[in-house]
Parts: sequence; structure tokens; C-alpha cells
Amino acid sequence: MAVFANRLGVEASYAGVFGSDELGVFLRAAIEAEGVSTERSIVRDGETGVSTLRVDDGDRVFLGWNGGGVTVREPVTLDETGLAQPSGFDLVHSSVYSGVETELPRLHETGVLVSYDLSSEPEFRSPDYLDRVAPHLDLALVSCSGLEDADARALLDEIVQRGASVALGTRGTHGALVSDGRVRLEAPARVIDDAGAFVDTMGCGDAFLAGFVVSLFGDGWSRRTPPDVEALAHALAAGADAALTQCFVEGAFGRGRPVGDAVASSMW
Repeated sequence: MAVFANRLGVEASYAGVFGSDELGVFLRAAIEAEGVSTERSIVRDGETGVSTLRVDDGDRVFLGWNGGGVTVREPVTLDETGLAQPSGFDLVHSSVYSGVETELPRLHETGVLVSYDLSSEPEFRSPDYLDRVAPHLDLALVSCSGLEDADARALLDEIVQRGASVALGTRGTHGALVSDGRVRLEAPARVIDDAGAFVDTMGCGDAFLAGFVVSLFGDGWSRRTPPDVEALAHALAAGADAALTQCFVEGAFGRGRPVGDAVASSMW
């Protein structure tokens, strides 16, 4: 997310946990090579979170992971990153895989806008989980791939009803939809003119979110000034443009390298 936002012309930093292994060093260097600061991050003794995936006709299919490594086992805290107090940032983004649910109330209270990726797993859209996190979110992103239109709309409405200010759902080739509880909008996915140049879909969701958020800020988004219909429509279009661009990038944001054998054989 930080890399994609930076590529769209805004200042962005990454605050998180890197493992002390060689992959952690490589990952941090790749992020910094994009002009994204990692000075608010920390290194913990342990392995970096790594996933194994396969690309089928351009679509990434996750096969397994190592449980997130030390990043999930010992997640970063607001005090460690300096984000427990007003930090000068306009928005802080996190996700279900960062292990920071207990920090969200404090983060929200600093006044910074908070966006959060709810991913696609059922446990992260249960009433209990949504009640824990949604009241502290200005923007919730959720994957709606595989859901019928009515089910996707109902999910976004529930996320807003449980406290989030805005809920954004991405549906791959079926486009995206957004709801603030009063307004629902939908937008189609972009069509790739040169199919031969298509690489893969890795990172398209994060790229969409970055385009969406940067557009909202351009239209004056703040907690005191929620986005209106026009701003949401602009943001959906900007997100689709950013996701389209990402389709021509290998992996999350390029800068990859071979790592040898698969690190995990099961998602569970």
C-alpha cells in the first residue's frame, strides 16, 4: 500500500515488523528502493512472513504461508512506531494480517484516518470481528470476489452498520462497489487492450485501494469532511486505473528475485 501510494505522488512510509533473516533485509531494501521510508519500522529476531503462490493465467492463487512469521507472532505496537500520538500522517493503513486489532481504538483517537483491509476469509467478516474493528475505521476494504451482487452489497452495508464510515468492496474483473450507508456506487473493472502485456493480478487490490484513497484526499477527504457522491465516484475510477496499471507489474510491486523452494505447503 505504501509503495503504491508513493508511486501515485504522495509521501508514504511503512511502519511494521521485519524479520531478522536475510529475506527481511531484502524486503526492507526493496521498499526503501521505491522511496518509501521504513524508519518507523522495527526488526525482531525471527523469520520474515512469506507466502507461496502460483500464477494461473495471470491470477495469483495462494498455496501456503509460514503463518506470517515474527510479524504476526510479535506484531508492532503504536508506541514502537511513534503513531500513538498525532504523527503528521493523514492516514494509516493496516490489515487483518498485522495483528493490531487492539491498537485500532488508540490509533483512531489520535485523529488520523484509518483504513483497514478485511481480506476475504470468513472469520474476518463475522459479527464479532466486525464489532471489534469497524467502529475505529474510516475506510474498510473487503474482497467480494465470488459473492453475488446482493451478498456483496449486504456485506458492505453490514460493515458500515457496525461502525465503519465507508466500506469498499473489490470484485476483480467484476469491478468494485462502495457504500457509506446512505449511498451505494459501483464501477466496472478496466479492460486490458493489450492482453499480451498482462503479467498477473498480484497487488491489484492494494493498488486499487491506493488509487481510491489518494483520489479521496484530492477531493478534500477528512474525518470532518466525509466524501460525497462525486468524490466516491472519482475514487472508484482512480482505483480502477491504478489496478489496471498493476496488471503489468510482476508480483506485488516488482523488485522480486528467486527464493528457491516453497516456504509452505498449506494455507492452514
